[in-house]
Amino acid sequence: MTSNGLFLRHGFAEGEPGSPVLLLLHGTGGGPEDIAVLGQRIAPSATLLAPAGPVSENGAARWFRRHAEGVFDEADVRERTEELAEFVRRAREHYGLTDRRIVAAGFSNGANIAAAMTLLRPDVLSEAVLFAAMLPVGDPPWHELTGSRVWMSNGERDPMAPLPAVDRLTGTLRERGAEVTAHRHRGGHEITGEALERAAAWLNT
Repeated sequence: MTSNGLFLRHGFAEGEPGSPVLLLLHGTGGGPEDIAVLGQRIAPSATLLAPAGPVSENGAARWFRRHAEGVFDEADVRERTEELAEFVRRAREHYGLTDRRIVAAGFSNGANIAAAMTLLRPDVLSEAVLFAAMLPVGDPPWHELTGSRVWMSNGERDPMAPLPAVDRLTGTLRERGAEVTAHRHRGGHEITGEALERAAAWLNT
């Protein structure tokens, strides 16, 4: 743990006054530096908070463990979600962001931990931009999500986030009251230029 109590390595860049705070969550093998580019593309004026995933998979940073491709360690998902929620709470206090709108933006594994936090800790996160996410926990406990907003982009030919798992995430969010905007593209496990444009427009509404 660092001296300021922020126990995850992270990057921070202050944006324009009154701008939203983007909680940027990288995919497997990524880090705070590369995911910052995503934040700059979808919200150039935003404050950026980009922590590093605490789990190592053969040297690649991740947010939680998995048993195989697409088979998540759900107990670890829940534990790491609580850990990330505590980091966000401390970071908001440390950087003076407690009165600011916070929106998670993540890709792949980062989008999955953002989806988990939206479902499990709506007191911490109620807005998220998810690129290539799927349902991270099979039977999440019920939390009322009325007022939560989620924007999702998924590829129709994504072998890592197949559409049935994507649809389960969408349905789980909606049945709990979240407002979900779903964007589909014809590609695979990627972020398209069109998706970036649509995500930026959604953030400004």
